[in-house]
Amino acid sequence: MTTTTLSGQTVLVTGASGGIGAAIVRRLAEEGARPIIHYGRDRAAAEALLASIPGEGMIVRADLSADDGAFNLWRNAEARAGRIHALVNNAGIRTEISIDAEPGAWREAWQREFQVNFFAAADLCKAALKHFRAQGGGRIINMVSRAGQRGYAADAMPYGVTKAALVNLTKSIARSFGADGVVALAIAPGWVQTDMAEDFVAKFGKQAAVADIPIGEMAQPSEIAELVAFALRPSQRSLNGATLDVNGGSYIR
Repeated sequence: MTTTTLSGQTVLVTGASGGIGAAIVRRLAEEGARPIIHYGRDRAAAEALLASIPGEGMIVRADLSADDGAFNLWRNAEARAGRIHALVNNAGIRTEISIDAEPGAWREAWQREFQVNFFAAADLCKAALKHFRAQGGGRIINMVSRAGQRGYAADAMPYGVTKAALVNLTKSIARSFGADGVVALAIAPGWVQTDMAEDFVAKFGKQAAVADIPIGEMAQPSEIAELVAFALRPSQRSLNGATLDVNGGSYIR
């Protein structure tokens, strides 16, 4: 039975209209939180998600690929919600670009991926930290990746590099702002059974995806969501600075 351990908390979740983000929103709502559902393009999915969860919530649109997208998102969320207790930086993209690509295309791919996966998250962290310091504390959970820890495929290097940068940012926040009542941590999944994973399986087969996962299965979005909810519990302050691996044993530090 789900408890209401997050009752009274308002949590901004980016990239929340589907996949892992939607699972996080559902779990937070079940535990009593008020989710702020960020979406970029799919308003219908965001509205359907809001209608499906218990309790209160709201949706906010923002284009995180725009230079001012993250700051606009925070301003709008704060204006509507007032006090925000936690930020979950879940939004992300994965671009494939070969080293044989033309220089212009190569740089464009890297710049876009850094904008969405890292710079937007960093901007939201900045806004959240100022808010948290003024309001007596808060939580930041950055969704990173196994790819940011062990390296990644040749044609998707920007993804791994942006996630590695986000891991380091999380550690810096944890060390620098813990005394202000801020708890920051990263969650690093391997393969999760989302649309992205299903596309890979359709192209290469399931065995190609799970071959190096000792338990032989991808994680479910609900597993990630449960871990996020646990990390947001008021009792879990000592998780500050941690990177929690959720990869079935495919990368062990």
